[in-house]
Amino acid sequence: MSLASWFRWNEPPSRISQRNPTEMVVETLMMELSWQIKQAEKQQRERENEYRKIKTGVDYGWLVSYPKHNYDISPGERLQLEDMCAKIHPSYCGPVIVRFRQVVAEYEPEAQEVSRLFRSVLQEAAEKIKEEEEAKKLARQWNTKNRTSLSLATFKSRSRISPFISDIKTISEDVERGTQPTRRVWSMPEFRHTKDF
Repeated sequence: MSLASWFRWNEPPSRISQRNPTEMVVETLMMELSWQIKQAEKQQRERENEYRKIKTGVDYGWLVSYPKHNYDISPGERLQLEDMCAKIHPSYCGPVIVRFRQVVAEYEPEAQEVSRLFRSVLQEAAEKIKEEEEAKKLARQWNTKNRTSLSLATFKSRSRISPFISDIKTISEDVERGTQPTRRVWSMPEFRHTKDF
């Protein structure tokens, strides 16, 4: 019996996760939602305790035992939120969580309001993703239009400026032949050097 069989050195390393990135985004965002709901419930209980303490003047908080988790979103709403989360690209998951935490810290909502805030943050992120995709699409269209228009422009300019294929008479032909140039009828002005000093 070899020692290698006792140790797991020769086994290929297993991957951490075989899940789809979309599933991971949905799970991460829904976990964030449930955590924020729990935090909102905790803050709500603390506010109620402070109110009761101020009202009665006595702290009975040590006597009261609270249930772990009172509020839960309905299954239909959960499915809608999961569907919205599935539309979020994995690269936007972190910014969505940060924005959601900012909104929750800003508004300090009740537990029932957290899912509505979450929905608004998801809609905002989906709109931002859609705008960026449209901007990329327009940029791609612009780049392809510019490439084709530039290639056509260079093609047209090449066809116009081809002196070797042209049948137009030039002065250099006259000089090469050693003949006296005839009177020009071209579009360019003629500059003659006269010896009338």
